[in-house]
Amino acid sequence: MAQSAKPISSPVPIAYYPSLAVLLLAVGLVITASFFIYEATSSRKNRSLAKELVTGAVASVFLGFGSLFLLLASGVYV
Repeated sequence: MAQSAKPISSPVPIAYYPSLAVLLLAVGLVITASFFIYEATSSRKNRSLAKELVTGAVASVFLGFGSLFLLLASGVYV
């Protein structure tokens, strides 16, 4: 009747969690730094809302996944 249940496993090997955390957090921090540099060096007339939103969203995604893998690498399973 019922087939034997297959355990849930991560699509990413556990050994890659620390490397992914460092890589994603580093990329997210670089994009965040470029966002702050853009805000500090451009005048109010030359700023683009679309560029600010895209840069903020991309940085947020990288920092979010980097934080997730950092938590997973340290043993906090979320």
